[in-house]
Amino acid sequence: MMATIKNFLGVFGLLVSIPGQAQSAYDALLSTLYNKSFPTISVDSLDGFRKASQPMVLDTRAKAEFEVSHIQGARWVDYDTFDPAMVADIPKNQPVVVYCSVGYRSEQIGEKLKGLGYTDVRNLYGGIFQWKNNGYTVVNPQGQPTDSVHCYNKLWSIWMKNGVKVYD
Repeated sequence: MMATIKNFLGVFGLLVSIPGQAQSAYDALLSTLYNKSFPTISVDSLDGFRKASQPMVLDTRAKAEFEVSHIQGARWVDYDTFDPAMVADIPKNQPVVVYCSVGYRSEQIGEKLKGLGYTDVRNLYGGIFQWKNNGYTVVNPQGQPTDSVHCYNKLWSIWMKNGVKVYD
């Protein structure tokens, strides 16, 4: 599967340099990655949703990624070592929004949450890359705004257009 994704990224990476094509290429990539097993929420909708519904926002990236920056108020739950005990204190009926770099890992965690009985789980469409690309703030571990975002690796970093790309 990774070879297929790398080929896909290579082809659509070419489109990123064409004005106006970057977002449609990103959307095409995401359509191949997402299972669509539960709803997504756009980055532009999340702010209002947070005010109205006070969801628990879960960052499912690796700890090193989270420590570079994250969405303010997000709670870290590691994709690689996810355990139901990490979310045991969250009521099953509380809205939950999961995110990662682009939404693939967070969808996997969201599916696990649904399996655990959480009734209102949403995946942040486009992940933290889309969040930052749309001009929203991320914070460092001290809660201070930062322009830095961990890009997972250089291959995936082509999708983050706004901010300082960090790899380690």
